[in-house]
Amino acid sequence: MADASQRVVEVAHAQGFALVGFARLRRLEERVEFYRRWLDEGRHATMAYLAREPERRFDPRRLDARLRSVVSLGYPYHSPAPPTLDWRAELRGRIAAYALGPDYHDVVLKNALRVADAITALLPGAITRVYVDTGPVFEREWAKEARLGWFGKNTTTLNRDHGSYFFLAEIFTDAEFEAASAPYREHCGTCTRCLALCPTGALAEGYVMDSRRCISYLTIENRGPIEPELRAAVGNWVFGCDVCQEVCPWNAPFAEPSASELLPYLPELMELDEAAFSRRFARSAIKRAKRRGLLRNAAVVLGNTGNRAAVPVLVRTLENDSDAMVRGHAAWALGRLGGRVARDALERLALREPDDTARVEIANALAASS
Repeated sequence: MADASQRVVEVAHAQGFALVGFARLRRLEERVEFYRRWLDEGRHATMAYLAREPERRFDPRRLDARLRSVVSLGYPYHSPAPPTLDWRAELRGRIAAYALGPDYHDVVLKNALRVADAITALLPGAITRVYVDTGPVFEREWAKEARLGWFGKNTTTLNRDHGSYFFLAEIFTDAEFEAASAPYREHCGTCTRCLALCPTGALAEGYVMDSRRCISYLTIENRGPIEPELRAAVGNWVFGCDVCQEVCPWNAPFAEPSASELLPYLPELMELDEAAFSRRFARSAIKRAKRRGLLRNAAVVLGNTGNRAAVPVLVRTLENDSDAMVRGHAAWALGRLGGRVARDALERLALREPDDTARVEIANALAASS
């Protein structure tokens, strides 16, 4: 299979995958206790799909008993420099680097399918199953098994040459591919910068990430309100978070950012209706948050700016937006910004707010602004 492996590597590189590795499938016994404990402690938050069919995660052969090995792929993406622009003065939020440009699911999946096609061309009749952040698959674990890197303390896959700024894809197959080298040694050492600098304390020793506190979860997968005690720590992140990657010494020098993509103007986001949101983000990973989630996030970031220039758009949102959760977070932001205009609007609109939860947010905002 050496010739076939080499050809797969060549095709994968041609499709933009900087990292390619192979591993034989097995039941990942060493992850069973950790993962079950992680679920039992509720660290997956509201992502109930992570608790479904755990055996398929521990052993991909549960997907298809004929499968024998995995081709693990790493597709790099740009890592913009932390912007120097004053986001508070400019009323701008920040987007995680992975969500810039076209939706990675579409791009990486298309290219991974071409690699899978190369396997079936080399080995007629071969079975392939392709995953890109979809299905019950332990992506990072299989990347480690395939020697792409090590499991970092920030819970990402880290590679000495490419850091952690790459997407993972897996091709499970009945072809008999073998790992080509010794296990990838861990290189985090004594460094704990990611743990210490996580804004919400979502990371802990032992490679543990608590989704309930992770800004990426709070701003994307979370469908409900952001817990009030975590809102200030969200800072300027309107979609996702890159802090634990930015502070990692293994990540490469940053590329120059594009302010229009990386730092969207928040009042403009707050004015998006459903149709405008769909048009703007139809081909972007940002659509995952949905309109109500993105506007919820934008309201929180506006509250964190401390800039009362945000008050007019927040008042319009509280007065006119059809979504109670968005109105509630706009109320929180107004309470945080304070001032007579914000307080007058909160008092006036408290009398006409139809939603119980939003009314509580307004009452709390009034108490905070007094």
